[in-house]
Amino acid sequence: MTSSTLRKEILRLTTAEKLELVEEIWDSISEEDGSVPPTPAQREELEHRLAEANADPNGGIPWEEVRDRIRQRMR
Repeated sequence: MTSSTLRKEILRLTTAEKLELVEEIWDSISEEDGSVPPTPAQREELEHRLAEANADPNGGIPWEEVRDRIRQRMR
């Protein structure tokens, strides 16, 4: 399958299907050895967010719950 054909097929997917595909692709990338390292700006933002999370360990919502809420809104 060519990249052009693949692109056309992807564009035919529903939004929910596209999000699921993106999640699967992202998971496969993160599992690969030699994953793309974060940029300095991304690293700085991650460190900032980690500091905020450590300052308030009971704040926030688990990712699984956030993801489920998003998926419910899309139905």
